[in-house]
Amino acid sequence: MDLLTALVLLAVAAFLAGVAGSYLGIGGGVFLIPFMTLALGLSIKIAIATSLIGVIATSSGAASVYVRDHLTNLRLAMFLEVASTLGAILGAFFGLLVPEFYLYITFGLVVLYAASTMARVRETARQRAYRTGEESPLSKRLGLSSVYFDQEDQGVYRYRVERPVAGFGVSAVAGVFSGLLGIGGGFIKVPAMNMLMRVPMKAAVATSNFMIGVTAAASASIYYSEGLVNPSYGAMVIIGVFTGTYLGSHLMEKAKASNVRFAFALFLAGLGLAMIVRLAFTGVPL
Repeated sequence: MDLLTALVLLAVAAFLAGVAGSYLGIGGGVFLIPFMTLALGLSIKIAIATSLIGVIATSSGAASVYVRDHLTNLRLAMFLEVASTLGAILGAFFGLLVPEFYLYITFGLVVLYAASTMARVRETARQRAYRTGEESPLSKRLGLSSVYFDQEDQGVYRYRVERPVAGFGVSAVAGVFSGLLGIGGGFIKVPAMNMLMRVPMKAAVATSNFMIGVTAAASASIYYSEGLVNPSYGAMVIIGVFTGTYLGSHLMEKAKASNVRFAFALFLAGLGLAMIVRLAFTGVPL
């Protein structure tokens, strides 16, 4: 395959990854890395580095739309991003020490559990609304609770953020996976915010899109310093992803929250199975 054909195909794949990534709040790296390694034959390290560039582009494109429409919880994003950034830096170095077997099996089991949980639980208008009772002292002090307008039913929902300390810890784990695998960590952040912290699905997706760019940038700088970022591939990914995020973010805003949740559950299930199947067929040593 000549370079021009590879670049065009990469731009198309990046566009589709941008649509899916901004719709689900995951950054699109999980789609780009298999394409670059299997279809284009690139080194996995170059694919991870290029994917992180795409995650940054996804975040930049989608976050501008979600912030403008007041879907993003900025205070929550800044709070959780402290943990994610530290985790991303650690993950970029930590990958050299941890045996691949444990990464594959843990990754697969965690996302399968998250997928099954999200598929079972349905988010109703009442569940999206503000809950009565005592607010967490930390959430109250940091002002993490917020309000958003849902284009699906033209409703305005005020919600309260629960379990901020647990969410902070999970965000650190998401950052580690982002640094290890080059995928932004959104596949962990969205379920954590939605199921653990009780943030409505659309607000969780929007907030994740805002966060993943900073998380990816923290680990991308390490890969860049090692000379693994190819400018040509990076440029095509930015063009394709940035265009795709415009479409994906508008689709998410107008979609039903239940559809977004179901699509995310399917994505997680496929990702978890793929990781476990790859482990079984490649025979990764302990």
